[in-house]
Amino acid sequence: MAIIVNLDVMLARRKMKLKELSEKTGISSVNLSILKQGKGKAIRFSTMEAICRALECQPGDILEYKPTFTP
Repeated sequence: MAIIVNLDVMLARRKMKLKELSEKTGISSVNLSILKQGKGKAIRFSTMEAICRALECQPGDILEYKPTFTP
């Protein structure tokens, strides 16, 4: 997939565990784990807002676009 989720990077930068992020956002650890692993199909703006608020970051710090080229 061309969209890379850097949630694990931001958690490490903030020295925060997934469980703590779950408690701060009200989002289940399971759903955060799915997102962290890049297995999610979509993310709601309200979810992104809660994560950004808790991690004090911008959406672009969490999501990254890397184009894939196939000849």
